[in-house]
Amino acid sequence: MNSALLNTQEENSDFHYIKNLVELQRSSFIQDGYPNLKTRLERLDRLIAMLRKNKLKLTTALKNDYSARSHFDSVVFDILVPIESLKYCRKNTAKWMKPEKRGAKFPLNLLGADAHVFYQPMGVVGIVAPWNFPIQLTFSPLGNAISAGNRAIIKPSELTPETSALLQELFTADFGPEEICVVNGGPDVAAAFTAQAFDHLVFTGAPSVAKHVMRAAAENLVPLTLELGGKCPVIIGQGADLKAAVERIFTFKTMNAGQICLAPDYTFVQAEVLPQFIELAKKFVADNFGTLADNDDYGSIINERHRARIAGYIQEAMDRGYQTIPLSDDIGLEKLAHNHKLAPTLVIDPADDCKIMTDEIFGPAMPIKTYTDIRQVAAHINRGERPLALYYFGKSKPEINLLKTNTTSGGMVVNDIAAHVLQDTMPLGGVGHSGMGSYHGFDGFRQLSHGKGFYKQGILSLTPFFKAPHTDKMLALLEKMMG
Repeated sequence: MNSALLNTQEENSDFHYIKNLVELQRSSFIQDGYPNLKTRLERLDRLIAMLRKNKLKLTTALKNDYSARSHFDSVVFDILVPIESLKYCRKNTAKWMKPEKRGAKFPLNLLGADAHVFYQPMGVVGIVAPWNFPIQLTFSPLGNAISAGNRAIIKPSELTPETSALLQELFTADFGPEEICVVNGGPDVAAAFTAQAFDHLVFTGAPSVAKHVMRAAAENLVPLTLELGGKCPVIIGQGADLKAAVERIFTFKTMNAGQICLAPDYTFVQAEVLPQFIELAKKFVADNFGTLADNDDYGSIINERHRARIAGYIQEAMDRGYQTIPLSDDIGLEKLAHNHKLAPTLVIDPADDCKIMTDEIFGPAMPIKTYTDIRQVAAHINRGERPLALYYFGKSKPEINLLKTNTTSGGMVVNDIAAHVLQDTMPLGGVGHSGMGSYHGFDGFRQLSHGKGFYKQGILSLTPFFKAPHTDKMLALLEKMMG
């Protein structure tokens, strides 16, 4: 490989350093030609092996970056889940690579014409990974990119510096820079990264940052996949098993301290159910955690700035007179001395202009909105930006159908939270404010491929019917053939 393209970062600006990496990968991609199945599977195998053999190093780095993070959550969601996704890609890549028959139109289909879609690698894919699940949300789109035959350059988050540095070390050891490489740095490096002429750019993060990413990508007409988030609502409907609903809601609201793009953001309950909902939420935290401050199963907010932001939402609601209910009494709004933990807290019926109702919370605070009519709920959801997911608990088919057909979200789950993220057979992605495009399984493979239409003419061409001189007889024949 042409190592002259790789100058040191000290000798070049961030932009030119990353540009040289893009050129190195593109040059290698063109030189090597269409990547066969064996090459793709061998790279997927190396990714799986990397996660397996470095599990302890990676989970330790995550804990150090957070100051407090559940080892269980790190292993399951940052190691095991991406391994499963990579294994699914490995199992199905051969099938996905096959041309997709489309069928030529009559009568050409009877005369030997061939029409199919050929999924061709894009080339060099840029991946901007977030800090909340920095390993999973690197390897999940990366698996799709490699399965589709691409090269990749990764920009991890600067908010998880130890994990990001370790990823760079591991990829440098297991992959050549012409295959997969990592670029670390702060906002300046991120800006230089998103300004590159990638063949596709995958960004996972906040909608506010995504706007800057889109502007940068537009300069080079780079196609984008944006996996964002937003305010994912939960609706407790008719016939709901309230105990099971609370358990599933607060399992995800306390997992990683609610710092999950698919975590429930706010919940609708009927007024008569509210007291029982509150008691069940308190009981869930008491039974599953006890105290939180020194509990290894309850994680920390990523840093002081984000903790202050979420605490500020709760404080504003308190100042405006809305009832707030912390679900544990050993952590208050003031920062603890040794970590950035914040207790899960309910805020009852805040006004729609409260920041806790306008901003994505991305933390353990949970507004509860009471309602009397499911149509009110649908109208409320439709007034806001479209969420990444919508969750419904209940047994009412009319209510399920109303929310399924008359609200728009990236995905919808009935009687569970985020269960669709484990289904590699389905796309994962947002709509509007919550993102564009998708990854996971075949949908991710297709997203990071170019679906090239391929047509081979048979023994008959229609071109002679269109050439001059044009006659009424020929026009009449075409009208009859084409309707």
